[in-house]
Amino acid sequence: MTNSNNDRYDSTRTAWEHIWDGASMEVELEAVQSSRAMETINAYLPFLDKNDVHIEAGSGLSAVVITLREMGYDVHGLDYAVNALVESQRYDATLPLTAGDIHHLPYPDNTFGSYLSFGVLEHFEHGMQPALKEAHRILKPGGAVVLTIPYPNMVYQLVQLKRKLSGASQLTDDDFYESTYTRQQLIDNVSEAGFTVALCQPTSHAFTLWGLGGPFRADGYYKTTPLADSLGGLFRRVLPWQFNFMTLIVGVK
Repeated sequence: MTNSNNDRYDSTRTAWEHIWDGASMEVELEAVQSSRAMETINAYLPFLDKNDVHIEAGSGLSAVVITLREMGYDVHGLDYAVNALVESQRYDATLPLTAGDIHHLPYPDNTFGSYLSFGVLEHFEHGMQPALKEAHRILKPGGAVVLTIPYPNMVYQLVQLKRKLSGASQLTDDDFYESTYTRQQLIDNVSEAGFTVALCQPTSHAFTLWGLGGPFRADGYYKTTPLADSLGGLFRRVLPWQFNFMTLIVGVK
């Protein structure tokens, strides 16, 4: 990476540490266990074997780890943000959590049945290949990589156009890197890392509308209104990719 990329990589990591400092375990769990999030979870569950061990890389406050473990899956968590891990184990001291870097995973080859990553790999300016290759290394043959990644939907494109016309940076924040990936870009990246794509589908259409604010935002942590949920369901059927918020992609080793 160049020096500027290194600087933004470091500042993005620091930003996430600050985000977890101000986050609530109960609120994170409520969000992960919402009907919108559970639709995504139920879509990738067929790729997880209850008799195997799984890893969420970039687990944050461990809301997904906790939720899946409650459903009977042996899921471990990894994050570089020690403050998030400490808070997670304050909530449940039995959680199997590890501090580590997703680009240098502290596990032997062929260890896990699946590698889970939700809203993580879009934060690296150098792209997702280094992390995906590490995921491939630690997965058993037949294991699945499960990702959700932001999609450049219609609302995102309008926001980017507005920022461009105003002369603002195309990044969300100069010190915080976040990108989006089209469907084909995601398929190409997952395939390049050595996986066979088994599923690629749009999700969370109501949350795309949440980004517009107003009648689509309910009180609470990223909660959508009944109007957003209703329209989101319609767009999922008639304009699935135009209003896609996060693409769910599953690749098999």
